[in-house]
Amino acid sequence: MKSESEFVGNVSIVGHGFEYAGRVSNEIKKILLEQGIPEGIVRRVAVVIFEVEVNIISYAETGFIRYQVLPDSIIIEAKDKGQGIADIELAQQEGYSTADDKIREMGFGAGMGLANIKKFSDVFEINSEVGKGTYVKSIINIDKKRS
Repeated sequence: MKSESEFVGNVSIVGHGFEYAGRVSNEIKKILLEQGIPEGIVRRVAVVIFEVEVNIISYAETGFIRYQVLPDSIIIEAKDKGQGIADIELAQQEGYSTADDKIREMGFGAGMGLANIKKFSDVFEINSEVGKGTYVKSIINIDKKRS
């Protein structure tokens, strides 16, 4: 990494803006590569951010993604105001999806979102309340051996 200093970014996301899906993850990917973060770590971060981004777009009215880059880890937090998740354990299973036909027709809703976030995170937390929204936290360690 070029610098041992930390930096933070916050991005607001509007629900149902499918034309913007992937924009946030691409922007953050560029920023991390410019900071000298190893490519393997950047890929993991990009997957996590893409998945939370698409989940907010698909299932919420609004939300935000906050990322913090520390010398030894990257913390990603996403919070939305949306429908929430009734069964968090079930929603984390690969292939499980509540996406409607419209979302699936656009190529989203394959049921890999939470499973991928969990898979690519070293630490994964999720809290959700039906009718209110969801909070996801992912920590990815910057370990040059694993990158």
